[in-house]
Amino acid sequence: MNGLERVMTALRLQEPDRVPHFERVAKKVREAILPGASEEDFVEYLDLDGVRFIDRTHSWSYETVDEGKKIKRDQWGGLVRYTSEDNPVPTEPAIKSEKDLEMYVLPDPDEEWRYDYLRQLVKRFKGERAIVVGVTDIFALGRENFLGDVGYFRAMVKNPDFIDRANEVMLDYQLRYMRNCIDLDVDIFWVNGDWAMTERPMVSRQFTEKFLAPPLKKLVDYAHSRGVPVIKHTDGNIWPIYDTIIDAGVDGLHPIDPMAGMDIGEAKAKFGDKVCLCGNVSCAFSLVSGTEEEVRQETREVIRKAGKGGGLICMSSNSVHSGVNPKNYLAMVRAIREFGRYPLSLD
Repeated sequence: MNGLERVMTALRLQEPDRVPHFERVAKKVREAILPGASEEDFVEYLDLDGVRFIDRTHSWSYETVDEGKKIKRDQWGGLVRYTSEDNPVPTEPAIKSEKDLEMYVLPDPDEEWRYDYLRQLVKRFKGERAIVVGVTDIFALGRENFLGDVGYFRAMVKNPDFIDRANEVMLDYQLRYMRNCIDLDVDIFWVNGDWAMTERPMVSRQFTEKFLAPPLKKLVDYAHSRGVPVIKHTDGNIWPIYDTIIDAGVDGLHPIDPMAGMDIGEAKAKFGDKVCLCGNVSCAFSLVSGTEEEVRQETREVIRKAGKGGGLICMSSNSVHSGVNPKNYLAMVRAIREFGRYPLSLD
């Protein structure tokens, strides 16, 4: 099997020839492993099964506001600050009142430049490796860039109609963006944005069902109507709401967060027959400060617990961020190839 076949087989909850792997890898880690390489070269060098297109990085526009403080205005109208990490930190939302929303002009998802990098990926990898395009979750987009945390959470309680109107505006852009990506031959959508913290979901189950799940379902339903599967990312403890996410129709769930008490073996038993599990070698501990042998054994455990019968894409527990030891990431990749060949024989 090639990478695309491997990933798609796992998403169908079947056994490929081996457990697939792809990963978002920070530039600092990539540089340590393969200096001067592009993201595409890095994917090919490690023979990863897929390549991720990050919407915030590759398809959003930014305008410099304060070069000294590294502050820019994103395409939604909010302010973000750049740090040493790959993605900027939101500092001020675009919408501060209902009047702002009434006068709001949506960015144009049909601008051709937004898809230049996607076209490069399709030209280089189509049919060989899974081309995975990021779509920011409506809840994450709303509380980080559009309305801000305070504005979004307050409106959930005091002005729910305002949330519904804002969600529809954001959905309009995202659905048109997805349409354009599908027309350019994307293989998988990755809906990025957390619904939970380490201890619990960010909002009550009632609010999750009312405000978070319906927009996700609309994204998933549209993708499925065009034959494209969807992976949902959310860190945190999602035990109280995992069924709500699965009921939205997602094909994969990432990262089954071990720091939040999400054991991937328990997840496999509870819902591994409904959704592909994507995770969950710790990028907080073992990939950062563990030994290569500890990473090897943890990777083995993830495959042992969740790989049986297929339905596993082995990855980190969030991303290979800049604090990950490059040697440990390579140890994880080697371990996936060592222990992940089907039929598994790890018990």
